[in-house]
Amino acid sequence: MTTRTPLAAAHPRAGFRQAYAAEWIKFVSVRSLLWTTVATALVPVLGAVFVAATSSLQPDDTVLGGSLTLSVVAQMLAAVAGALTVSGEYTAGTLRATLSACPRGGTVLAAKGAVLATVLYVPALVSCGAAYVLGGALLPASHPAGEPLPALFGVAASFVLAGWLGLAVGTLVRHSAGSVGAVLGLLVLPSVFGPLLGAAEPWVAGFSPTAALEKLTQTSDATADAVGSLGAWPSLLLVAGCTAALLLAAAVALRARDV
Repeated sequence: MTTRTPLAAAHPRAGFRQAYAAEWIKFVSVRSLLWTTVATALVPVLGAVFVAATSSLQPDDTVLGGSLTLSVVAQMLAAVAGALTVSGEYTAGTLRATLSACPRGGTVLAAKGAVLATVLYVPALVSCGAAYVLGGALLPASHPAGEPLPALFGVAASFVLAGWLGLAVGTLVRHSAGSVGAVLGLLVLPSVFGPLLGAAEPWVAGFSPTAALEKLTQTSDATADAVGSLGAWPSLLLVAGCTAALLLAAAVALRARDV
């Protein structure tokens, strides 16, 4: 007996609206994805409490930067959620049924990306905003507050970009463990290998969603040598462009390769 996905059951030749509805059902039905996104939303708030409890705010840091200390970890979890969204279907073999119902792989990928944007952007914005408010109440008033707006909107957008990056990598790699390792490498390795490249360090280290996030949070760690000399918003736009290019490559691969 052939197992049919919600997409196949809902519509014999589905468009974007049906694909989005089906991807939403699949997303909320997978516990690993739900717990990963819940952790993504909780980590920034827990980070603000941790920094306040341990009095570990750096002397030259802002309240915004200190409150969002663990936002980098949350961004990594968002990337993992994106990778698992598609790689899990490769592992389970359900992507074949999905593409039978909606043969346009680009539509399926767009629906997955839209679901990720839905579950990542608003929770990240609320979570990081709550972390900042909590940090303002718990951290020493002697530190500058930083400029939370419009930075928090960019921080939430960086979570979505990380999720989309994971989605692209998961589509290209097609294996859960490999996809998670690859996308975390893309987030971490630029800052690891940057110091080994001499004068190129600011450019290499700044070429990651993590660098854009650190600039947006205005942390004292976001020096030009560590995360590049581009401003926060230009850096976020650069990451968005690179992510879009990788998603395009993933869409082409999804169409060209056998599932």
